[in-house]
Amino acid sequence: MTEQAGGGAPDPDAAPWYARPAQEVASRLGVDPETGLSGARAAELLAAHGPNALPEEQPRPEWLRFLDQYRSYMQIILVAAAIVSLAIKEWSTGILLIALTLFNAVTGLRQEGKAESAMNALKSMMKATARVRRDGAETELPAEQLVVGDVVLISAGDEVPADGRILRASALQIDESALTGESVPASKDAVALTGAQLSPGDQTNMAFMNTPVTHGSALLVVTATGSGTELGKISGMLSATETEQSPLTRELNTLTLWIAGAAGLTMIVMFALGRSRDQAWDALFVSAVSLAIAAIPEALPTVSQVILSVGSLNLAKRHAIVKELPSVETLGFTSAINSDKTGTLTMNQMTVVEVLSPTDRYTVSGTGYRLEGKVHHPVGSAESIEEAVLPYLIANDAKLVDDAVVGDPTEGALLVLGYKAGLDIEGTRDRFPRLATLPFDPGYKLMASFNEAKDASGRPVVRCFVKGAAPAVMSRVTTALSGGAVIPWDADLSGRAQAQTERMGGEGLRVMAAAYRDLDPAEFDPDGDLLAHVTDLRITSLVAMVDPPREESKAAVASAKAAHIRVRMVTGDDVTTGAAIARQLGIEGEALLGADFAALSEQERLARIDDIGVVGRVAPEHKVLLASTLKKKGDVVAMTGDGVNDAPAIKAADIGIAMGSGTDVAKNASRMVLADDNFATIVYAVEEGRKLYDNLTKYIRFVLVLLVTFVLTFLGATLFNIAAGEPFTPPQVLWIHFVVNAPFGFALGFDKESAGLMRRVPRPRGESVLTRPVVVTVGLAGLAITVLLLALIKLGEAHYGSTQVGQSIAFTAFALCLIVAAYECRSERDSVLSVATFDSKQMNWAALGEFVLAVLVTQMDAFNHILGTTDINVRQFGWALLAAVALLLVWELGKLLARRAPAPAESAQSAEASPATP
Repeated sequence: MTEQAGGGAPDPDAAPWYARPAQEVASRLGVDPETGLSGARAAELLAAHGPNALPEEQPRPEWLRFLDQYRSYMQIILVAAAIVSLAIKEWSTGILLIALTLFNAVTGLRQEGKAESAMNALKSMMKATARVRRDGAETELPAEQLVVGDVVLISAGDEVPADGRILRASALQIDESALTGESVPASKDAVALTGAQLSPGDQTNMAFMNTPVTHGSALLVVTATGSGTELGKISGMLSATETEQSPLTRELNTLTLWIAGAAGLTMIVMFALGRSRDQAWDALFVSAVSLAIAAIPEALPTVSQVILSVGSLNLAKRHAIVKELPSVETLGFTSAINSDKTGTLTMNQMTVVEVLSPTDRYTVSGTGYRLEGKVHHPVGSAESIEEAVLPYLIANDAKLVDDAVVGDPTEGALLVLGYKAGLDIEGTRDRFPRLATLPFDPGYKLMASFNEAKDASGRPVVRCFVKGAAPAVMSRVTTALSGGAVIPWDADLSGRAQAQTERMGGEGLRVMAAAYRDLDPAEFDPDGDLLAHVTDLRITSLVAMVDPPREESKAAVASAKAAHIRVRMVTGDDVTTGAAIARQLGIEGEALLGADFAALSEQERLARIDDIGVVGRVAPEHKVLLASTLKKKGDVVAMTGDGVNDAPAIKAADIGIAMGSGTDVAKNASRMVLADDNFATIVYAVEEGRKLYDNLTKYIRFVLVLLVTFVLTFLGATLFNIAAGEPFTPPQVLWIHFVVNAPFGFALGFDKESAGLMRRVPRPRGESVLTRPVVVTVGLAGLAITVLLLALIKLGEAHYGSTQVGQSIAFTAFALCLIVAAYECRSERDSVLSVATFDSKQMNWAALGEFVLAVLVTQMDAFNHILGTTDINVRQFGWALLAAVALLLVWELGKLLARRAPAPAESAQSAEASPATP
């Protein structure tokens, strides 16, 4: 953090606060740490630079959000058609279209209403009060009144109210996991640091806004407030990050625009030819309204919403809560997952896996804080490790309650070790009453507990139990305890211990050491210099611990790999630990620091990104940069996280995923929340997303056939003057859209999963659903149906002397042809002439229902009145049925030719095997 004068913008040329001695920082800010700022000076700074608060995002008024729903092409065309209908006094059509636009708008508004502001959630996290020195006295003030230069006191249980340079610290530890991603509390002191551009996680003499103090106390001077803090920078990144449309939303907008363009050209032809034939304006406008309604997939939004809603319910049953329905299908495009390590890929429960006494090595089974597992020993070694692990249990302030840790996670893991070693934790502690405690301090990196005890001869002693970082403890050791015997801590033993420490550290394990010494009670002063007694120690053991991978994570990573989805680990921990866990999970690629990744040029990042598997010590901007780099490579990116620091990247990703146990800021920035914090749930969600998107593309193919047929039929009717250029009336068009199209939409949307779906290569970013095979299929099928429908209308005019009869036959034939089209659209290449075609109950029921309705629309007076149809006889119905059979034969011939032709190179890997799994 660079210097921020008086709460203004940081000066990039000034040395960062962490690089300056504490006294210089106070001097530069013009404050005496013993007295603090004067009230007058604080008021002056507050008036000049504003309160210590984050910006608030003002919600858009409801009426503006409602109007926003009318900015889509579909809504605009429907409104225009409604206005024209009302202008030509087609009241029922106009009112129905207005009601349809209102339904679409309300549905869209309800979806938007579920998304809350991440910036406002960030603001709500702000600490309410702070203990401050002003005018030489301590006082409690609202945190918003803090200014740069204020001297603040913090202690365990407090939350840091603003960014500040630590002036004095006593065993201070701060949980910065939400800001930096570190899995354990950070130790803090007042020592000046060296190095340029240190990340917040490496600034051990700085405290940051909204991070809780877990241990110790400190005096700090405020160096940044409000938007100048690290939290404020994240707030700025959130406001600068735009939420992108889902692939399906972009696709539907494009399709609507193309179809609307085609319909527009058809209208121009319609009006030009109609006027040349002296047709009345009113008649032309009625035909134009019919075409406008026909060319817009009115049922598509509703069908899509229902399909995605059911998909979101299925995901919720598996603990994946989707906040925005389009995110369900976005999951189906996912080709890259950037996953947080702690708690997602791992259990977020430290676990001891290895114990080394001076002469023996033991392994420990079981994971997490569950008490299942035991200590395993090799042949010839001592079976009991009581004396080896005793200091870890006594110099320990944590408690185990119902398989959960109350206190420090590392200390909890050591208690679980004691339980697995067969010790009664509370009974053991009762045998050694505590007299004094030397708390952990980042300066000496150990903790000592002074307890009543008796030596081997029964003489009362004060026993000093010590645990801490292995190098810190070993530097104070002179002897070792092994099998009850005291042995010298010579160069050979020390060298072997150092080698084991390096080995375990290289495997990503955290290594601690335990030791003790006995003191004469007469010479022990519990209020004296306790650290002076922590010398001439007798080491008992080394332990190695790790936050273990979840059992299901390795299988999930393998499943993702099989689905051609690249998984990367993004962690606030060091790269060594991250790389070790990644190897266990099967995550491939090199490991590098977030700062090193950011230092690469854009060309270098794009060239190397495929070789990177782990990014450690990441700052919020590094995560955003990683997501944007992958997007530029063409990937659709999923980003997981739980902390405040993850929120900008979660928002920037195509599918941002927050942990259920994470901060509200991360959840509000996300599109999906994992209630179980489990990586395997992400892979399941991707599978469900692929299934839904695959089924939606089946429905889109079906809708395109429908729309192309409508446009070509109206165009053909205009060109050849069939049915006065209006082959179908507005009610008939709406019937096809909602009564025929929608049920098949639901049936296709809930279709069985296509075989081999999770082995396909994900669709590239920006790839259109209008692939060449789809365009050819839709175009030819639409043309074939158009020819058949126009021929039937002409048959009615020429053979039966009635345009209405011809339209009724064609209307019936259209419904029957759509039954054929629905089955054919289940697969682009596979024949429907197989038993597997009828393995979907939804499709079969929809087809049966539509066939019955195709008969009834011309046989019931009510339908005749509503739709403008007339009775047709069996022979006439046979003509309609013949059209459907002809379409089936033509479509099957086309598929046969497609199967015999070589598959395009770009789709060879994703070719379908069958319409559905057996």
